[in-house]
Amino acid sequence: MKFGISYSTPHFGVDPDTLTRFAQDAEDLGFESLYVPEHVALHPGAKIGPMELDPSLPYGDPLECLTFAAARTRRILLGTGVLLLPYHHPVVLAKRLATLDLLSGGRLRLLTIGVGALPGEAAATGVDFATRGRRADEAIDVLRLLWAGGADGVSHSGEFFTLDAVCSFPKPVGGVLPIHVGGSSAAAARRAGRRGDGFFPGGLLTPDERRRQFALARTAAGEAGRDPDSLQHTRWGSIGMSEEDAETLAGQGVTRVVVSPTSADPDGRREEMAAFAERFALVRPVGPVE
Repeated sequence: MKFGISYSTPHFGVDPDTLTRFAQDAEDLGFESLYVPEHVALHPGAKIGPMELDPSLPYGDPLECLTFAAARTRRILLGTGVLLLPYHHPVVLAKRLATLDLLSGGRLRLLTIGVGALPGEAAATGVDFATRGRRADEAIDVLRLLWAGGADGVSHSGEFFTLDAVCSFPKPVGGVLPIHVGGSSAAAARRAGRRGDGFFPGGLLTPDERRRQFALARTAAGEAGRDPDSLQHTRWGSIGMSEEDAETLAGQGVTRVVVSPTSADPDGRREEMAAFAERFALVRPVGPVE
């Protein structure tokens, strides 16, 4: 099982020195991947479930933060947890993602998308909240269409997006990016199976609900003619989790666990990350870039 770590901009801030140290510490300690979350816009009274969000939380743009972190690291993979796909136009996003992947040497391998849970955030971006799932599905298809297209361009006519002989260059390393799907609903699980390269469920779900959702994602993959065994399963975990906790998750088919330190102090975060890395033997010798 692989282990990633999340840099929570609303809690740790959008400070260049803090982000640099965090990313470099994560890489030096052997974490596989670095994730950054997204909220495009908040508003007073915004809630996700029972949790009210302070509208002044500094959610930095995840792709800008990852580009910055990539320039100061060499190996660590880059991920979003999650990027709110319905609030981005796929033509603009395709180029941003490809550019980040190229500049990082092909490290944007864990792009994870979600559909958002705040109606006010959707309204702020001009998106009908009720259509965000369908919009995300179509945006995934448009992203892949643009990355696959050549100099003669690609065309598309859908519910939300229309393209006529559109060319999008540069291309990501390898010509395409994996797209993982995050979310806590049955719709998210089905989206992961039908269109995703991985499923990253969140929220306060019971173990049985998580089991059923991953089974649903695998079923949806099979029904879509895709290989269920190729679907990666990423889960949130605790920075203090034990080896027994990890073994339990591995037994559930989890391929990656993402944790986040809790300390408000950079030195405290480093200590938490180092203790986790030692517990799971993540540290590896420094050598040439592969």
